[in-house]
Amino acid sequence: MSSNLMWHEVDGGKLLLIKNFLPKAQADTNYQTLLNQTPWQQEAITMFGRHVLQPRLQASYGEHAYQYSGLVLSPKPMPALITQLKKQCEIVCQQPFNTVLLNLYRDGQDYMGWHQDNEKELGVNPVIASVSLGAVRKFAIKRKDGSAKLDFQLNHGSLLVMAGELQHHWRHSLPKTKRISEPRINLTFRYIVPEFQ
Repeated sequence: MSSNLMWHEVDGGKLLLIKNFLPKAQADTNYQTLLNQTPWQQEAITMFGRHVLQPRLQASYGEHAYQYSGLVLSPKPMPALITQLKKQCEIVCQQPFNTVLLNLYRDGQDYMGWHQDNEKELGVNPVIASVSLGAVRKFAIKRKDGSAKLDFQLNHGSLLVMAGELQHHWRHSLPKTKRISEPRINLTFRYIVPEFQ
């Protein structure tokens, strides 16, 4: 990964935040296109032995299925718009991505609970590149032992990259908020290790 970028070194991992990763015109076009043309679905996951609907909508594209919490997301071929974003992320991260998970948070009541992206098919120290479009939302990370917590504001057109050993030692979330009434889309690019499929 590029050494010319300002990485946030944290105890047991590292983060990169580029607030103006996408030019505004590209971010605006991508947001409207993805919002209106993505085949969004609200999936059910297994939590504490119960099937519950996730508080957001999702779609998956790429070469491999992605599995978590008892859910298997079968990917569709990436459209040109997403392929372009993938290439832009690959340049920054200096590594390939072969799968992307899209989340649509319809308003501030849609959220992502505390979790780690530590599925075995992501490899030992996965690099996760997340592009944000639409409403500004808070992204939080905290150490598993509770010793530290950090918050980041993810604005329209920004890129957040999680790397190093972060998924071993930290959890992350997108909390609920009553202040947001607009949608937010994020695209999380990952590399699925084929032999773990």
